[in-house]
Amino acid sequence: MKPYKKEWTRLDNAAKIFPCNTNAQDTKVFRFVCQLKEPVDGTMLQKALEETIEEFPIYKSVLKSGFFWYYLERSNIKPLVHMEDSPPCGPLYDKNSKRLLFDVSYFGNRINLEVFHALTDGTGAMNFLKTLVCKYLFYKHPDHFRDGPAKINYDASAHQKNEDSFLKHINPSLKGKKKLSRAVQIKGAKLLEYRLGIIEGTVSTSKLLETARKYNTTITVLIGALLIKAIYKEIPAVNRKRPIVLTIPVNLRSYFESETARNFFGIINVGYAFSELDDSVDTIINTLNQKFKKQLTKENIIKSTGLFLAIERNPFVRFVPLFIKDIVLKIANIIAERQRTCTLSNIGRVEMPESTESFIEKFSVYNSTDRLGVWVCSYKDKLTISFTSVFKNTEIQKNFFRSLANMGVGVEIATTPDQ
Repeated sequence: MKPYKKEWTRLDNAAKIFPCNTNAQDTKVFRFVCQLKEPVDGTMLQKALEETIEEFPIYKSVLKSGFFWYYLERSNIKPLVHMEDSPPCGPLYDKNSKRLLFDVSYFGNRINLEVFHALTDGTGAMNFLKTLVCKYLFYKHPDHFRDGPAKINYDASAHQKNEDSFLKHINPSLKGKKKLSRAVQIKGAKLLEYRLGIIEGTVSTSKLLETARKYNTTITVLIGALLIKAIYKEIPAVNRKRPIVLTIPVNLRSYFESETARNFFGIINVGYAFSELDDSVDTIINTLNQKFKKQLTKENIIKSTGLFLAIERNPFVRFVPLFIKDIVLKIANIIAERQRTCTLSNIGRVEMPESTESFIEKFSVYNSTDRLGVWVCSYKDKLTISFTSVFKNTEIQKNFFRSLANMGVGVEIATTPDQ
């Protein structure tokens, strides 16, 4: 009798950089939170999770290393819901242990989904969480959902969910050149024990949108401009010659037909040089508007993403042992880190079936980082802006939220004990 051959999947192009660059400070884990209007029932959440994972088979995977590449291997490990018992965005990947790359916990009214970035991106994780919440509400309130769980606007087939959309859509021959210039770096005393400080501000979506329109811009650009100004106020004068650069993930599903549940995102870097331009919010917004318009084109996205695909498909690179690839990818990551100041990620508007809306308060998201990051998402009229930081100093966050308040946007603040 032939031995059972386990099902395995190659990592997508974006995922390859995460395993070797994961460490105690930056775990490459992000957390999505759905806050309900009532306490969470762990037993019902477990039932919902067991059904949800059947619709997202890639979540049954563990990460393994081969001679040339890392890969995902299907496992029979059963995911177990538990009460939240550790700080947010803790390690999920350990090369010395076999474990799933996601975790579901709950505390009070919150359902938490944490995912290792090699498994999926923000859009993929949000679709998983939305499905989980719909199934949970069905089990918790069967009389309200007599026709079964509510359905989110995502009905991809198993093949579509498992698709490597980089291979399908990105032409590696269409690649651009990366400009190498160092950006302002945020420095300071760090929190102990690799802790992640979180400050979350909740604002009115409609009020923030109204404010953005007054400046003829988008919510993302407005937040980016206020963030750049907030950072500038805390940078020593001697370092102000360098640009402040925001790294912004881009959902490639907006440019290509893709329903993948895996990673499918690109990156743009948007910088502002105070040595060349003034520090008024209007000027920063106008500059960012122009840079976003220039960079957020399909042609530019293909070129920036194609560069990494071309490197991956290079015959020399393909047949280099994994331990050497790890060294190269670590060096590449160090170089990339020098070219950015902060990450700004806007997941966008979270849409849920109408039948579930009376049970849901809001959604929020944040990611691990080895510096400072800002994560944004909205649900109905509640938009959350979450700062994650490894630093004790929180003046940048205070500057940012003060600026919003001065524009007439009321902010409700929540923090972790460290902050």
